[in-house]
Amino acid sequence: MQRTRTKRLPPEIFELPVEKMREGYYTDAYFNHTREVLIRDDRHPRVVMQVFQKRNSYLGGIDEAIAVLKLCAEDWDDLTVHALYDGDRIEPFEPVLRIEGDYTGFAHLETVYLGVLARRTLITSNVVSVLEAANGKPIIFMPARHDHHRVQTGDGYAAFVAGQVVGTQIGVTSEAQASWWGGRGVGTVPHALIAAYGGNTVLAATKFAENADPEMNVTVLVDFENDSVQTALDVARALGPRLWGVRLDTSGQLVDRSLWGEMGDFDPRGVNERLVRKVRDALDHDGFERVKIVVSGTDARLFVHESDQPVLVVHDLKLGKTRGKIALWIGLDTEGYFSNLTVR
Repeated sequence: MQRTRTKRLPPEIFELPVEKMREGYYTDAYFNHTREVLIRDDRHPRVVMQVFQKRNSYLGGIDEAIAVLKLCAEDWDDLTVHALYDGDRIEPFEPVLRIEGDYTGFAHLETVYLGVLARRTLITSNVVSVLEAANGKPIIFMPARHDHHRVQTGDGYAAFVAGQVVGTQIGVTSEAQASWWGGRGVGTVPHALIAAYGGNTVLAATKFAENADPEMNVTVLVDFENDSVQTALDVARALGPRLWGVRLDTSGQLVDRSLWGEMGDFDPRGVNERLVRKVRDALDHDGFERVKIVVSGTDARLFVHESDQPVLVVHDLKLGKTRGKIALWIGLDTEGYFSNLTVR
């Protein structure tokens, strides 16, 4: 176990629907029924509840889980609670939360605190993995458009905890995601603004920068005209020191103009290594070494052992870039046959 901090978030920051939780509204029905049976029979067993999970992970959501118990249990003072801290490195079957007391006082909360711990631990662990792979480069945590808005606050904090674990800067894209730790949402000049200015990336970026907070890191999408190298240079020249970075987001179905003369020995679609290097070289050549490149896309390249070339390239990740599995897929309600298949 690796201890990362010892200060907890105050319960009120989570804005829990306390009355609904006390009523068992968010609880699996069988826990509510169990509690009702015990109360009606005037049976109040004192128990020790230990919460664990089954993977090498980084803990998330523990402060929120404690808040659920503190605000929604029948009698918080009757409970003895011991817990690890958000960001702690945990092993399979290692207890992260220990609750001792009258079971009827908190039986109706099990679904809630387990759900909190499961989701936030997943987010923290996944973001730690991404940050470690990035090897010190800053990451923008950008899942808000892919999930329900109510998960933004807790997920953003879980990502922040991951950054504290690794000691690497991480940005979030909405004010809600940054609210629990006092940060600010960041992002890029979007395609929508560029389109609103007639496809003129430089004009859109200039207007964005003029109206942005002076402390904001202005980052501009440069793929709107499918000429990332030239657009990146145009934006860098126009914005000067106000430009923090450019973002490459070329569609996986397109080939950037700068690569048209080089196709044949690699897959040129979408955002790829050669495109990133071309943009980097062009910026450096014109004296914009400080301008950063932000990369996004839905490609995956899978390597086996220490091979120089990927054994599988996927151009359309169906679950985004944070999770997924490899499988043989033939579709629903169809028959398929695989022969001479070896998995090593």
